[in-house]
Amino acid sequence: MSRTAEITRTTGETEIALSLELDGTGGGSRETGVGFLDHLLDALARHGRLNLDVRANGDLETGPHHTVEDTGIVLGQALDQALADRAGIARFGEAVVPMDEARASAAIDVSGRPLAVFEGPWPERAVGDLEPDLPQEFLRAVASTAKLTLHVRVEAGGNDHHVVEAAFKAFALALRRAVAIDATEGGVPSTKGLL
Repeated sequence: MSRTAEITRTTGETEIALSLELDGTGGGSRETGVGFLDHLLDALARHGRLNLDVRANGDLETGPHHTVEDTGIVLGQALDQALADRAGIARFGEAVVPMDEARASAAIDVSGRPLAVFEGPWPERAVGDLEPDLPQEFLRAVASTAKLTLHVRVEAGGNDHHVVEAAFKAFALALRRAVAIDATEGGVPSTKGLL
């Protein structure tokens, strides 16, 4: 079973092409024009064991907001497509990641009900070329279009770069565990019979 997707999205603000393989090794390249976003996508691919290629061209002259949010939308659409009917997956995943003095946790339910909840002392200043709200905007966009329930908590603050990177690595590990094939699951992991 190949759990892959290819999505292209073109708007008046961005043009994004993304290919995804859920059962990967972290391969691929990420080129969005937003350096810190590329760094976070590299971490997401590596720790989520996703083969992920992303090419984004956006209206960066107005700032990175549209590129970051639209990349999250497209990644969520790709996850939704690659998961298909969700049969055989573990469904739930969680992880805690320390990064030096910072620590973040993430919990995911591939529930079919999109929700993103953020807690803790998230950065209030730009991190690299990302405005302070953009890491959450990206994760919110992924959760919305992938139909995930996502909780991310910054448990210990410190260096803003470390805080955001720990959160993305926790998300990556939780996602990897939630979408993993469970050999003991014969169908869709829900009493309703669908997710």
